Amino acid sequence: MTLSAEHLDFGYRGRSVGSGVSIDIRSGEVLCLLGPNGGGKTTLMKTLLGLLPALAGRVLLDGEDIVHMRRKRLARIVGYVPQAHLAFFPFAVLDIVLMGRSAHIPLFGAPSQADRAVAERALGRLGIAHLKTRVYTEISGGERQLVMIARALAQEPRILIMDEPTASLDFGNQLRVLNQIAALARAGIAVVFSTHDPDHVFLCGDRVALLHDGRMEEIGPPEAIITAASLKRLYGVDVQVVELPDHETRTCVPSVHGLRRRGEGLPAP
Repeated sequence: MTLSAEHLDFGYRGRSVGSGVSIDIRSGEVLCLLGPNGGGKTTLMKTLLGLLPALAGRVLLDGEDIVHMRRKRLARIVGYVPQAHLAFFPFAVLDIVLMGRSAHIPLFGAPSQADRAVAERALGRLGIAHLKTRVYTEISGGERQLVMIARALAQEPRILIMDEPTASLDFGNQLRVLNQIAALARAGIAVVFSTHDPDHVFLCGDRVALLHDGRMEEIGPPEAIITAASLKRLYGVDVQVVELPDHETRTCVPSVHGLRRRGEGLPAP
């Protein structure tokens, strides 16, 4: 299963956000989108999903233009975790996750016991099964983000697109989500996720695409693409890319020039 963009221009009516993007997402691969705020990551993802029409070019799913695909058929194949989700009705967490099964349930049908089992497994995979009876509007922002990921997992997609899935999570839950992303890829699912943390790319990415001002600057293996020079172009800050003692892991260390070091500026005891 491959999701591809060919010479894609994307944006909104009367306002272009990006242009000339060609990219492909393959089964069993984790592709990371890295770029600054306002670079076009979210708009590109919505266009890949068919939520926004392409301004030019096309999006193909196994060679078929998604413009010609029924929404329910597309939803059985491609899942989406949005950057933020506002809820106004006091649904239970389990009911929110069950909404991910809607593409598999007939019109006017009700979730089956099998659908409920899928939803509960998704909650368990993310370590939030204890939240299933809680009211969604009453849990924390980080917990809501995990519920959105569980909803997408309950959809059982073959391609999963995630817009900054770790943005509101604490350190431990960030690692749990990254582990899930890697596990999904090992199971043959194609995963695309955007992040502002290049370390996340090193931890679970197979390829990384650098998106800046709506244009794809580079795409390739993280070790080749994420460099001090490329991060300087993206974010305008000085960064060192350091190899850790295990000789397998890399991390990005920003320059501390101009930052107050520990103890500086503090009154003498």
